[in-house]
Amino acid sequence: MRALVTGATGFLGSHVARALVARGHVVRIWRRPTSNPRALAGLEFEDRAGDLFDVDALRRACAGCDWVFHTAAAAQYWRLPAREVYRVNVEGTRAVLEAARRADVARVVLTSTGAAVGVRRDGAPADERLPFNLPPRAFPYGHSKWLAEEAARAAAAGGLPVVIVNPSVVLGPGDLNRVSGDLVVRVARREVPMAAPGGVGVIDVRDVAAAHVAAAERGRPGERYLLNAHNTPTRDLIALIAAVAGVRPPRLTLPRWLVRPAAAVIDVARWLRVPMPMDANQLRLSARFLYFDAGKARRELGLVGRPLEETVRDTWAWYRQEGIV
Repeated sequence: MRALVTGATGFLGSHVARALVARGHVVRIWRRPTSNPRALAGLEFEDRAGDLFDVDALRRACAGCDWVFHTAAAAQYWRLPAREVYRVNVEGTRAVLEAARRADVARVVLTSTGAAVGVRRDGAPADERLPFNLPPRAFPYGHSKWLAEEAARAAAAGGLPVVIVNPSVVLGPGDLNRVSGDLVVRVARREVPMAAPGGVGVIDVRDVAAAHVAAAERGRPGERYLLNAHNTPTRDLIALIAAVAGVRPPRLTLPRWLVRPAAAVIDVARWLRVPMPMDANQLRLSARFLYFDAGKARRELGLVGRPLEETVRDTWAWYRQEGIV
């Protein structure tokens, strides 16, 4: 098979490209002309560069491809204006879907996110049936990815074979831009004074990449698949990172009653253009248990998640190798 991977110079996209090559497929990448292909070092691939919103150029890139993996996204949403997050995640997805339709590809795999799945108030793991249910202003990133999914479902209803995958928090080696891996770096540098009171789902990037290939092979068009391996309290995740990095973990957990006031302070700081390690919405969500049920992906895609400690150790080792910590 020949596969086009958008966002292939990024963290997840590069791992998807490597997973495809490892399975004997030919990989063609689509990247911005200014993107650094460093994450693809040593990999054979066909290189295409252009604008994500240029449907005609994307169609030419899709031509001759059996599969299209759309991993490109505004993932560093707390570092970008909301309008740019919507433009990239929604309009960019529509452009890729239209190009794939015109090129008559056999399968499109859209990388969404667990953030596009609704949040359960009782803290129990959510599954694919729960739609995004937060106010859009409270979490523009999750809302933008939900809208991208809606575009994919509409395309699937129109005959385009689109499969949606929703990874939880993704860790692993190779996160050049420190999207999810930023937590590992900050804990290792002892820049996290206290743990958040909620919890998160976590999965290894290599397992997510393997699930992408499985989604192309046997995922059902129009369906979404949650990719998650571990539901863990944030304080436990931070303690594990600290143990692997050989530093003392923060002793305190932020009280829930302080989350909203602290988030308001971050809002003001960002308005004043003071650099902050997260945005206020991230902090507000950190008080919740964002857990996910990946049973569907395990049954239908054969999803397997490696031990969390292995993922953290490999992430830490890669950051040390790169001289980042």
